[in-house]
Amino acid sequence: MVATFKIAVLGAQGVGKSAIVRQFLYNEFSEVCVPTTTRRVYLPAVVMNGHVHDLQIMDFPPITAFPVNTLQVGEWADVCCRGLRSVHAYILVYDICCFDSFEYIKTIRQQILETRVIGTSETPIIIVGNKRDLQRGRVIPRWNVSNLVKKTWKCGYIECSAKYNWHILLLFSELLKSVGCARCKHV
Repeated sequence: MVATFKIAVLGAQGVGKSAIVRQFLYNEFSEVCVPTTTRRVYLPAVVMNGHVHDLQIMDFPPITAFPVNTLQVGEWADVCCRGLRSVHAYILVYDICCFDSFEYIKTIRQQILETRVIGTSETPIIIVGNKRDLQRGRVIPRWNVSNLVKKTWKCGYIECSAKYNWHILLLFSELLKSVGCARCKHV
């Protein structure tokens, strides 16, 4: 039996969340930024390291706060947040050229840790700096972000470019390793 790995993709408006997902699934990129207004769910089966993995990738629009609980005031009250608290891993995306987008994921990450009860410490969070192709416009030095994320936050960190499909496959490969996929440990 193949397990389905549930993945939530979160980030501020315009950071490239949907572009990363579309590049991974369809190997395509659009220069036109279409804001995500509702939760989009993708159900791909991917082959990594010779094994098939079923994924449920949920691409969320920007949320004002991580749902506190699963009751009326939490994830089930807001259609776009459904399933957010029960995922196996989080991908938090920021734009390397936008300081506010980094502050956004910093806040969301903290809210995830404070409110997610079941398996909080075991649920991987990968921080993704997108738009690496715009390196010259970077607002925070890569070393500073990498150091903070890996050493202080104890999260995975990767930079990518959805536009040029750079490190997109690596991102999802690392993600599968982090959720404990035994078949992916030696990829």
